[in-house]
Amino acid sequence: MLPATTSQTVGPYFDIGLNLLLISDLAGPGERFTLEGRVLDANRQPIPDALIETWQADATGNFPREGDTFRGFGRVATDPNGTFRLTSIKPGPVAGPHGTMQAPHLEVSIFMRGLLIRLTTRVYFPDEPANATDPILNLVPVARRGTVIANKTESGAFHWDVLMQGDDETVFFDI
Repeated sequence: MLPATTSQTVGPYFDIGLNLLLISDLAGPGERFTLEGRVLDANRQPIPDALIETWQADATGNFPREGDTFRGFGRVATDPNGTFRLTSIKPGPVAGPHGTMQAPHLEVSIFMRGLLIRLTTRVYFPDEPANATDPILNLVPVARRGTVIANKTESGAFHWDVLMQGDDETVFFDI
């Protein structure tokens, strides 16, 4: 009889198995933007082996269908400094629950070592008038909304850090 051993956690194998499947440039027709940031632990130390997946609508608010030139899906890995970067187009507003409209946003899934299930969140754009009436964003307490709204940098890119735990932890959604 063999003795019981501790269970293994997920990863870090993303760099080994997914390099060919990384998609950091989603851009198609529309207003291009760059999203950059870092994935950080509770001590604000970088997490070098996380994987960020994004899903979004096109500039008209429609999700891609087979044959469309815009994929809507992106996948980027963090580097040794926990940094990620992707380029896409600003999505249009999409239909929400009960006939409401959702503000332009990206759906985000995060995978990393130690997580047995993915974490899901969103990234919204700053100074977007539709943020005020977005039904999902309005579920987030006002004091925590900054964790899901990117900041515009001097270069024109959007910066958004993912903080896994602690004060100012990013808001994650149950799906």
